[in-house]
Amino acid sequence: MLDRYDVAILQALQADGRLSNTELAQRIGLSAAPTWRRVRRLEELGVITGYRAEIDRRRLGLGVLAFVRVDAERDNAPAMQALEAALHGMPEVLSCHYISGAGTFELQVLATDLDAYSRWVRDVLFRLPNIKDVHTSFSLGEVKAGGPLPLRHLLP
Repeated sequence: MLDRYDVAILQALQADGRLSNTELAQRIGLSAAPTWRRVRRLEELGVITGYRAEIDRRRLGLGVLAFVRVDAERDNAPAMQALEAALHGMPEVLSCHYISGAGTFELQVLATDLDAYSRWVRDVLFRLPNIKDVHTSFSLGEVKAGGPLPLRHLLP
């Protein structure tokens, strides 16, 4: 499905999503027109899903990053769908994963401070349908975040 040029495009755009098509073409060793066609094809295939700026959350006053394990009743499909929809629509929730083992969901949640996080749990999270229990761990510092996807397995 993907050849070495496609992988090179993905690696380059992960490193710098603001590359112009001309710059991208130079980096991967193709001319501009086929590079543009390849990028469009990768977008159409859903391999490239979007472009965004990386923003330092701390500089915007979002000092608390919490990892929240939510326990929910798994055998009530309508309640699970309502809970998933509610979590999906919350701007404080950076990511939500349906997990194995203890718990049902693992969330990454941002808040300005511990008081704001506590209010969010009490006033928002605990009011959602189907919540049984919540367990929180707080990030004490980032070692690595938002790294590029490993793509070596795509190369021959």
